[in-house]
Amino acid sequence: MASETSETSPADSAGNASGHRVHWNKVPEVTVYFWVIKVLCTTVGETAADMLNEKMGLGLSGVSLLMSALLALVLVVQFRTATYRPGVYWLAVALISVIGTLISDNLTDNLGVPLTTSTTVFAILLAVVFAAWYGRERTLSIHSIDTLARESFYWLAVLFTFALGTAAGDLVAERMNLGYRVSALLFALAIAAVAVAHFALNLHAVWSFWIAYVLTRPLGASMGDYLSQPAGDGGLGWGTVLTSALFLAVILGLVVYLVLTRKDVTGGAGSVRQQAA
Repeated sequence: MASETSETSPADSAGNASGHRVHWNKVPEVTVYFWVIKVLCTTVGETAADMLNEKMGLGLSGVSLLMSALLALVLVVQFRTATYRPGVYWLAVALISVIGTLISDNLTDNLGVPLTTSTTVFAILLAVVFAAWYGRERTLSIHSIDTLARESFYWLAVLFTFALGTAAGDLVAERMNLGYRVSALLFALAIAAVAVAHFALNLHAVWSFWIAYVLTRPLGASMGDYLSQPAGDGGLGWGTVLTSALFLAVILGLVVYLVLTRKDVTGGAGSVRQQAA
C-alpha cells in the first residue's frame, strides 16, 4: 500500500534510528507498476514451477535445486549492485516466486507435510524475520534498504511471503474448494479490504504493504491456474507454457519501460511513497 507523494529523502521518511543519511535505495518505490509486476511474477511463479516440473523431468527436488542455484546467482548480482536495478531486482522476485512455490510443493507432495502445518510454520518464520529486522534496525520500511543487513532481511521476508502465500492459497483452495476463478476474486477482495483499512482506517502503511504482499501470491497463483489448467479442471486450458510466456513478455515490457522512465526509482517521477515504520 502507499500514501501521498513526498519530497523528503529516504532517510527522513524512514525514521532511521541509526542516524545515517540514505542517498539511495536498493528496491523500487511502491507504485502501481510495482503491484502489477508483483502479481504477474506470482503468476509466473505458479505456472513456471508447474511447467519446469512437467517438461524437464527432473522432479520437484531437481527443479528446486536448479532454480535455487539460479536464484543464488541473481541475488549475488543484486547484492553487489550499488543501487536499484529493475532488471536484476524483478528477475530475483520472479525466481523467488518459483522457489516459494517449489518449497511449498516439496513439503506437501514429497514430505507429506499438511498445509495447515506449513502455513503456520511459514507465518512464524516470517514473523521471526520481521522481529529480528525491527529489533536490529528499528524500522521495517522498504525506503531505506541501503545496507547489507537490511537487504538481507528484505529478501528473507520476500522469500517467506511467497512460501506463506503459496501454502495459504493452497490451503484455502483445498479446504473451501472454490475453484480458481472464485479463489482469485476472494484474494482480490482481501487485498481491496487491506487498501480500505489503510486509506480509510489508517492501518499502518508498513503492515498494509506486507499483508498485501503476502495476499498477492495466492491471487497470482489462482490467476495462473485459472488460465493454464484444463477446462475440465476449471481452467481456460492455455497451458503452462503459453501462460508463462505471455506473463513473462508483459513483465519484460514493463521492466524495460521502468528502466527507461525511472518511474519507480526512489525520488523519481511518478513515485508514490509508503509511510515509514
